Amino acid sequence: MNDAPGTGAVAAYKRVLQTVCDNRPSGTRGRLAEALGTNRSFVSQLASPAYAMPIPAQHLETIFEVCHFSASERAAFLDAYDRAHPGRRETGDDVPRQRLVTIRVPDLGDAKRNALIEEALNEAARTFVKLAKGRSE
Repeated sequence: MNDAPGTGAVAAYKRVLQTVCDNRPSGTRGRLAEALGTNRSFVSQLASPAYAMPIPAQHLETIFEVCHFSASERAAFLDAYDRAHPGRRETGDDVPRQRLVTIRVPDLGDAKRNALIEEALNEAARTFVKLAKGRSE
């Protein structure tokens, strides 16, 4: 049986996330998108009960950190998440955790040039991580 959009177990935890995001300062979804390495529209889908797409377990800690979940919000979210996906969190530890590092750079006044700088910094970060792990590719 298919649930109508916005109902069901997945929608229950997404409603918690949506409420948390709605009660946080402007820009929270953008910061979350950056921390997850994705775009704002993906975050909007993650937080929307209308989309049945589940939230991957490896994103949970990042979501909790960036959105500053309170203990009660986190408990409500995890209770609903575990009802929707029994055992999924236990299998989500295979993906290495990530941290967000912020670097301030000047706005170049041009979207294309700004995007080039951002991509260069992201590529440099990937290279640094590979070097730190002892791999060169």
